[in-house]
Amino acid sequence: MTRDDLGFDPDALRARYRRERDRRLRPEGAGQYRRAAGEFGYYATDPYTPRADRAAVHDRVDAVIVGAGFGGLLTGAELRRAGLAGIRLIDEAGDVGGTWYWNRYPGIHCDIESSIYLPLLEEVGTVPAWRYSPGEEIRRHAIALAEHAGLYRDTLFHTRVTELRWDAEAAQWQVRTDRGDDFRARYVVVSPGTLTQPKLPGIPGIETFRGHTFHTSRWDYAYTGGDANGGLRELAGKRVGVVGTGATGIQVIPHLGRDAGQLYVFQRTPSSVDVRDNRPLPPDWTAGLKPGWQRERMDNFLTIVSGGHTDTDLVGDGWTGTGHLQTTYLTGTRAAMTDEELELADFVKMNAIRARIEEVVSDPVVAEKLKPWYRYMCKRPGFSDTYLPTFNRPNVTLVDTADTGGITRMTGNAVVVGDTEFEVDCVIFATGFETGVSGVVSGTLPVLGRDGVPLLRAWARGPRTLHGFYSHGYPNLFHLGALQNANSVNFVHLLHEQAIHIGAVVAEAGRRGARRIEPAAEAEAAWVATIRRVAPDTVAFQAACTPGYYNNEGRPRPVNDSYGPGPVAFHELLRRWRADDRFGEVLVS
Repeated sequence: MTRDDLGFDPDALRARYRRERDRRLRPEGAGQYRRAAGEFGYYATDPYTPRADRAAVHDRVDAVIVGAGFGGLLTGAELRRAGLAGIRLIDEAGDVGGTWYWNRYPGIHCDIESSIYLPLLEEVGTVPAWRYSPGEEIRRHAIALAEHAGLYRDTLFHTRVTELRWDAEAAQWQVRTDRGDDFRARYVVVSPGTLTQPKLPGIPGIETFRGHTFHTSRWDYAYTGGDANGGLRELAGKRVGVVGTGATGIQVIPHLGRDAGQLYVFQRTPSSVDVRDNRPLPPDWTAGLKPGWQRERMDNFLTIVSGGHTDTDLVGDGWTGTGHLQTTYLTGTRAAMTDEELELADFVKMNAIRARIEEVVSDPVVAEKLKPWYRYMCKRPGFSDTYLPTFNRPNVTLVDTADTGGITRMTGNAVVVGDTEFEVDCVIFATGFETGVSGVVSGTLPVLGRDGVPLLRAWARGPRTLHGFYSHGYPNLFHLGALQNANSVNFVHLLHEQAIHIGAVVAEAGRRGARRIEPAAEAEAAWVATIRRVAPDTVAFQAACTPGYYNNEGRPRPVNDSYGPGPVAFHELLRRWRADDRFGEVLVS
């Protein structure tokens, strides 16, 4: 593709992207948000499961897993397969599921196809009813996975771990919680689940508003009526404001627009919204598939969205159609394209998304406000067939806040943007979660290793791990997540591979009678050097993006701890490591 074939001016488009980014930059960066804690802690309260009194626990288990989302569940299943009997899940929620426990808002669906997102479908026997599963189907699958692996036996829910301290003499961890628990565990796995703690916009006067407010991850059906399928009958005649138009807003706004008397959508930055094409699946759709079909589909999808080549696209959706664009942000690879070719392909894709808005939204002024002016992977892409038509409803008003630095303030009965007041009865915050900061990294979960050295002190100059899993001086402690390994849009697949590796290492420790699992200092140093050498340099790309959580609200972090060759290469590296019997780098006897 050449410039002459485009039909648009790339230089003009780049200039438009810069102007739109600058309209939304705020000097305080991520400081524009506040935590759902302290006087705002009620926004994070569990509305689904009553907190039950219980006695403090003082015992010993083989392993404790901090976090009961899919990462924790998959690791629990692999540790069970490795022969561990006493496995304890701990979570601040009232049950398993992680973000799918908390997110139960109307319209909630996963944007990754169910056949590759829901883990262990063949083992558990779950048959998804939809191509893109609704939240309740995912939550129930999480419960089925926990039951299948026998992970409910020793669980502690509505419980926060407050300290992990290594006891070298006993070769085990002392675990303390906010419920008075004080017990021992040979192994600890931290699965932080950074899509659980809601964040709020730091709007002046938010505490003076006399109407009703809540966060989408703690949906108040007692106020709205209905359920995750919609039917919000109690909103009839009410004036509702929703703050946020990201992945959550795209799903919930069509229901609010249908059921509220008047809906005001407060938008800072529009999302890119492509075709969703969700549909129900036949009850027997898995009957004719050969064993191993899910692994084949998962690997096929991961290869394509990582910029690799396959002869067949088994999923064939909006993600696999844009794999060459996703690698820019996630791995920095270029999928055999030059920077200029990649940027032009990006322009073409985003032009198509903007053209779709013009086709669907009847008011050209509203359509213009809904257009995203940035590169495709500056924000997580959205998919919906109902979001854009919602703005054709007479009771729905789009309020653009880009030129006022967001919402100006709130009063006792209104949301104020600039000099305009919008009187509302209810404000719903679809403002997402605190992302990328686990309790271990933030220090809210102190980890004290050998000789009582805090992990954050050992990481003062940056994280130090082997393969992202474990650190020298912190035996039998495993981390799940994207730290010093690989990343992709289907994060559950990555967690599954990590769980498999942890299970294999623990099983090998049992076979060899190892006293502890701890990487040698030399192996750790070599991996940190590898990450520094191959980490993708995405700072320039992110700096040019519109502000959002991907680029730390316009202030991209200069250090990237991701494995640049991507997830497919990283998973193969782990398999080779195991096949080459390099367990001696971490097993201490």
